[in-house]
Parts: sequence; structure tokens; C-alpha cells
Amino acid sequence: MRGPGIFWMLQTAAGFAISGPIFVVGIGFLRSGDYVAGIGFLALGVATLYFPTYLVNRIGGPRTWIRRRLGGDDEASENAPPDGESDHESERVPVLDRLRDR
Repeated sequence: MRGPGIFWMLQTAAGFAISGPIFVVGIGFLRSGDYVAGIGFLALGVATLYFPTYLVNRIGGPRTWIRRRLGGDDEASENAPPDGESDHESERVPVLDRLRDR
């Protein structure tokens, strides 16, 4: 049985670093009697606890990053012209367009 990896631990640590202060504020509101704000901050804390994991899953994990870096991206080979010819101007896509297509 394999345990959680180092990358998962880093994601969890980042989530706690972001959401920890939000949980403290939520508990402070609950103790002072402001239940609506306390529950709201606790819900926000839960959302920010998961945010680093969501972000990494959205952009891909470390294997995806290495595959892209080494040039073994499957999407690039699917979009290549069938004759093997390609013009360099059509391959240049602005960064925002690449992020928008994901």
C-alpha cells in the first residue's frame, strides 16, 4: 500500500497555510456570537483548503509538466498537419489563448 506522496503533502500544506487564518477568524466570529459570519468564514476556509489541489488538477500534475517540458505533448501531435509541413506563424499562440482553451 502506497502512502501519500510528497507532492500531495505540499498541496495540503499550502491549503492549510491559506485557509488556517480564515478558520481562526471563523471560530472567533462563532465564539463572539456572530454565527452567520462565522459559518461564512468556515465555508470560505473549506473552499480555500481545497484550492491548491484544484489548481494542480486543472493545470496537470508533475508528470504532465515534465511531459510538456520534454516535448512529448500528445495534443501537439494531434494538431500537426498531415503532410508533416508546418508554418511557424500558425504554431505561435498567445499565452492567454492557450490558457483559455484548457
